[in-house]
Amino acid sequence: MKTLIAAYSGVLRGERRAEGARGTGSNGGPALSREGSRRWGVACSVILMYTFCTDCWLIAVLYFTWLVFDWNTPKKGGRRSQWVRNWAVWRYFRDYFPIQLVKTHNLLTTRNYIFGYHPHGIMGLGAFCNFSTEATEVSKKFPGIRPYLATLAGNFRMPVLREYLMSGGICPVNRDTIDYLLSKNGSGNAIIIVVGGAAESLSSMPGKNAVTLRNRKGFVKLALRHGADLVPTYSFGENEVYKQVIFQEGSWGRWVQKKFQKYIGFAPCIFHGRGFFSSDTWGLVPYSKPITTVVGEPITIPKLEHPTQQDIDLYHAMYMEALVKLFDNHKTKFGLPETEVLEVN
Repeated sequence: MKTLIAAYSGVLRGERRAEGARGTGSNGGPALSREGSRRWGVACSVILMYTFCTDCWLIAVLYFTWLVFDWNTPKKGGRRSQWVRNWAVWRYFRDYFPIQLVKTHNLLTTRNYIFGYHPHGIMGLGAFCNFSTEATEVSKKFPGIRPYLATLAGNFRMPVLREYLMSGGICPVNRDTIDYLLSKNGSGNAIIIVVGGAAESLSSMPGKNAVTLRNRKGFVKLALRHGADLVPTYSFGENEVYKQVIFQEGSWGRWVQKKFQKYIGFAPCIFHGRGFFSSDTWGLVPYSKPITTVVGEPITIPKLEHPTQQDIDLYHAMYMEALVKLFDNHKTKFGLPETEVLEVN
């Protein structure tokens, strides 16, 4: 029972700890729908509680006993399963949009990496498909590199849901986990962080290429502390798969979103896709728009146990410049005009 209570009381703590890993003010969760994952986690918990009251109560007891002993496994990278990552359903998911992964440079297996993924979009579908499944053959394109897609730590306190997340190579986006993976898990690790978080998702809309990055420096500090190379990554089309009601700054709607983001850890969005049976109706099925994730050239980062603010600012500026260059070099290949400019907020 203590474990179950901890699962719910720890959700908010886990989400707030994501702030330090990403950068000032970032609470969003990449790659997974925050509301969706939370619903699945609550549903699994309710089913397990119900099982306690049935003839199958022993199953629930055994699982919660296992949960007590396995509680800290997500902080150590989890238990990835190549079988789960290679499920056929992920290939159908990839082909629906379609989603593709573009490699521009080789990555050394003797180094560790932090990928900055941009933009967040509504759900970060490109990040999920490319890095927590093998649908786009990430392991073949980057042999010897183990990708860890980082999401809200609170998701790993949800029974059953946590098992699936770990099997896909998904890890909590908190400092303890990232420190472990970059210092005690050997080399060849690549942690994918959706830097813009919830704040960036609030401005996600078709036709807009904007990232929330200018004041997000926590990931740069982590890279410097561990000597992990930074890899700018941009997903063309990520903002095209859902339409969102955008509340202007100063409006009551944006005020509510910011309060949710500050105190609960996620910002509720009013968005829609297409209907399940028809593209002419509204629903939650994403529009089938191409998503192309381009992985840029790694920026070599020195290892500085106590980086100064000047060090952080220097490499953060280098990262922003590299991201803009990556966008400019590839934008015309994926349907954008030469005049399109990446907006960095």
